[in-house]
Amino acid sequence: MPQVAGSSRHEGEVTSNKPDNTAFKQQRLPAWQPFLSAGYVLPTFFILGVIFIGIGLGLYFTSNSIIEIELDYTGNQPNSSCFQCTNSTVKNCKCSVTFKVDTVLVGPVYMYYELSNFYQNQRKYGVSRDDDQLNGDLKYLKNPSEYCKPFRRDGEGRPIAPCGAIANSMFNDSFIVYKLNNTGSHTKIPLNAKGISWWTDYNVKFNNPKVDNGSDLKKAFEGTGKPINWPRPAYELDTNPENNGFINEDFLVWMRTAALPTFRKLYRRIDGGLEPGNYSVEISYNYPVISFNGQKRITFSTISWMGGRNPFLGIAYLVCGSACIVASVVMLIVYIKYQGQREFIED
Repeated sequence: MPQVAGSSRHEGEVTSNKPDNTAFKQQRLPAWQPFLSAGYVLPTFFILGVIFIGIGLGLYFTSNSIIEIELDYTGNQPNSSCFQCTNSTVKNCKCSVTFKVDTVLVGPVYMYYELSNFYQNQRKYGVSRDDDQLNGDLKYLKNPSEYCKPFRRDGEGRPIAPCGAIANSMFNDSFIVYKLNNTGSHTKIPLNAKGISWWTDYNVKFNNPKVDNGSDLKKAFEGTGKPINWPRPAYELDTNPENNGFINEDFLVWMRTAALPTFRKLYRRIDGGLEPGNYSVEISYNYPVISFNGQKRITFSTISWMGGRNPFLGIAYLVCGSACIVASVVMLIVYIKYQGQREFIED
């Protein structure tokens, strides 16, 4: 009798844990399972291949329609105009490169600087920053993160703002573009520096520190030192007071680190475009790259609805589309071959 009672109690426990008698919990919901026959699979692969190839051709030809003008100004060749500027003893060196525009470049034309053999993705370099400090937190402005070492404090013991290796290595070449006239004179091309950074960086991620009066940026940075390689402190990066400190747009562009050792970063925007003719770029050569076998370039580029020039996406679609069509043809041949053998056996 005790065993029977125990058995009844055990059955009661199992019954209490039984799922509800519903279609969902008892897995009685209607279901559909595709039947992968040749009549469905072969047309699907072929149609997908045609669609992918169509998209790939559109992307590829759109990318090729973008015009780019690339100018190397590294100065590592004796016959280059910037060769004399590679000497580290030369201060405020200026050089120039010329280029020709053969067709109208409809604005906006984007002007980039490009660096090669520069590894912003190096682990210790990538974490050498203080995001709390860059967000304007006064506590971390005067007490930066340990990750910023050895660019955490200057020689006088003052906290560096902004701290870290990324900020310390900020690109500081500058450029002025002129159009050369037939009379021998030149016309300066206006370069727009507004809106070259990401909206989230400018409005959310980076903020200037604020003091009680909320307006004197120099006072907010009082007691801090500039990065070692910077000629000026953060609050004097630009003559425009709205483009200074941690929200300076050139600084924001540089702080968004690149994933590959060769990368471009947006420098300016030429809203009016470029007319056909001869042009010159006057360069203030400050950023050394010869020591790590790097290269420096300036690139002028138009854009399309898909952005800048990048043929990879179009090629990827073409490859996938071609693979789908080839697979459909192979499967069709196999299907016809074995279908014929099957009918022969059945006969």
